[in-house]
Amino acid sequence: MRIALLTYSTRPRGGVVHTLNLAEALAGLGQDVTVWTLGRGGDGGFFRPVAPAVRQVVVPFPDREGEGVGARVLRSIAVLREAFGERADEYDVVHAQDCISANAVTRCLRTVHHIDRFTTPELAACHERAIAEPYAHVCVSEAVAAELAEGWGIAATVIPNGVEAARFAEAAGDGEDAVAARRAWRARFGRYVLTVGGIEPRKGSLDLLEAYALVAGRVPGLRLVIAGGETLFDYRGYRARWEERAAELGVTPEVLGPVPHGELPALVAAAAAFAFPSVKEGFGLAAMEALAAGVPLVTRDLPVLRDVFGGAALFAADVPGLAAALRSALDNPDPRLRHAGRALAARHTWADAARAHLALYRSLAPSR
Repeated sequence: MRIALLTYSTRPRGGVVHTLNLAEALAGLGQDVTVWTLGRGGDGGFFRPVAPAVRQVVVPFPDREGEGVGARVLRSIAVLREAFGERADEYDVVHAQDCISANAVTRCLRTVHHIDRFTTPELAACHERAIAEPYAHVCVSEAVAAELAEGWGIAATVIPNGVEAARFAEAAGDGEDAVAARRAWRARFGRYVLTVGGIEPRKGSLDLLEAYALVAGRVPGLRLVIAGGETLFDYRGYRARWEERAAELGVTPEVLGPVPHGELPALVAAAAAFAFPSVKEGFGLAAMEALAAGVPLVTRDLPVLRDVFGGAALFAADVPGLAAALRSALDNPDPRLRHAGRALAARHTWADAARAHLALYRSLAPSR
């Protein structure tokens, strides 16, 4: 089949990681796959090498100084729509992976990774169209599918994310290079709690900061390391509040920003615990990668995360609970959870995800 997968960025966010891995797995099944994306800020390619079997179209999207979030989103849609234009007829399937790409095409299948709540009028309207107008929907978890059914009366097909479990398991292994890479991160930070996703409201960053301050007072030398953070939205106000609160608490977390693709598995595998206090998620790919590396996982007690990680993680509903769960993960890591987590991650393969997508595409072809 001729398949177009559309995403909004070349940079490492969960939806972009999903798009690339799905594209490569579909190409591995013999499909003709092209990934369309916007090259923000002069980007000419993705954050990591992409398998040669996958075609890439990176549409230039230069930055504009002073441009607000709403205007940037509308321009993103317009630029991708103009580039994709009449090319839709070249494909058997046009599969949008986010709100921007779903608004940029006339007719598509849409993956809903999670459901946002926007107050900015432009964003709210784009979000609504990106859910209501696609002719079919995929969700990465049962919980998100239930939200679609309850809020919009939409029946979605549930296809969980795959995980590069072997890559993260290898980083936690006994190989000489893996041991050296972990040792390098620990030499830099000592013993640390890691989170991946940046500093933003949806990631529960303020709650994690408060919980870390409670734990750090009882665990000398423990650091909080925050990786990732590439986003389309402007969270400078939230980041400023976070920095002010860190100063008030007397803690100094280590904020790395995006970590090179090849270095991320060792950073994860070297962590003493992985914190995932998000208040809104669809699956939790970064947390699943931590489980693949055998790292204890502490996550927010949300229905979707219970659905995905039940039996493999520690759950907490509030700041004191997060702090207590982190202490437990640090002081008494449960080998049963570690074993269950690695087994869970290993079951989520991109090959299985690709086969499920291909079956869905073929079932929809006659109606399209």
